[in-house]
Amino acid sequence: MVLPYDDTYFMKKALQEAEAAFEKGEVPIGAIVVIQDRIIARAHNLTEQLNDVTAHAEMQAITAAANFLGGKYLKDCTLYVTLEPCQMCAGALYWSQISKIVYAAKDPQRGCSAMGTTLHPKTIMSGGILAEEASELLKRFFIQKRNLN
Repeated sequence: MVLPYDDTYFMKKALQEAEAAFEKGEVPIGAIVVIQDRIIARAHNLTEQLNDVTAHAEMQAITAAANFLGGKYLKDCTLYVTLEPCQMCAGALYWSQISKIVYAAKDPQRGCSAMGTTLHPKTIMSGGILAEEASELLKRFFIQKRNLN
């Protein structure tokens, strides 16, 4: 029996956010935060729109989730993100004490695993959910970007 709300279901929601970023000319990375099968935050990259290098999808999602919950800790929450978090985002996720991180595509150059970033000891991280779809969207974005320049 397949539960209606599983990692694939929520990653599809994160991919919708990545598509929204793509449409705005932002690097197409999307994120959502879930608690008890309920989406409490949706976000995507806004670095170009806000002219802010810290406006990654994860950072936007952390802030939105904390505002929703009325506190800075994201215990019992899961972050779904279409690309493995970078070192900066992993650091913020550490401090948020998020319980679980699920990413789609691995980032072998800039991902927190490659950088040796430490997550909170109670945070579980897994990847590969809809990785092909997330990677394809990123590839399409950068091909389009190169062709415009």
